[in-house]
Amino acid sequence: MKLIDYLFPPICPVCNEIVSGGKDGICPACEMRLPYIGSSYCMKCGKPVEEDEEFCLDCLKCTHEYDEGRAALVYDELTSKSIYRFKYNNKREFAKVYGRIIEDRLGSKIKSWNADVMIPVPVHKSKMKKRGYNQAELIADELSKRLKIPVCSDLVVRNTATAVQKELSAKARQNNLKKAFNVTRNDVKYKTVLIVDDIYTTGATVDAMARCLKGVGIQNVYFVSLCIGRGT
Repeated sequence: MKLIDYLFPPICPVCNEIVSGGKDGICPACEMRLPYIGSSYCMKCGKPVEEDEEFCLDCLKCTHEYDEGRAALVYDELTSKSIYRFKYNNKREFAKVYGRIIEDRLGSKIKSWNADVMIPVPVHKSKMKKRGYNQAELIADELSKRLKIPVCSDLVVRNTATAVQKELSAKARQNNLKKAFNVTRNDVKYKTVLIVDDIYTTGATVDAMARCLKGVGIQNVYFVSLCIGRGT
């Protein structure tokens, strides 16, 4: 055991207790409890679907700006509590576990997209000042170490401190994000980018970013998130 782990034992992102019986920042028993996305998922956004379905109802009802996306886990009561602690209780160390889970579940898929760069969903400067970090950027940094894809965290900025998305309807989310993002330069050399976030629900955030990115000439925009909602 490393001295740092002895003095400050790792806290499991699932049970929020000192890790028991594991060496990877998460209790093995807790990892088995996680709601992984199975073999039946939407071919557009990655939400879980029935075995005979190709697309989820959300993606059948709308046209997304991004090309394709995937997530590792279902966003449910268990994962929502973990992400809440990650975002609001300064549990930055959870990013290491999250990054490893995404690589384990989606590493091959991510590599197949041949992204030139990963772009974490930005937070507004007011929220950054209050929280001290961008949770999506922490996950992206961990994935970068594992997948050798560089991170560019300053290409897209959030112009406005938008309302909390989870409290809004799908249509309201879209309106909430109109002109919320801005690409900081026009001489973008990337052909393919991968947006990284912690949670995907309706896709409004990813669509808004993809619209901006494609507007400056980027051809392909994919996304990966730790968790994804079940949709409607």
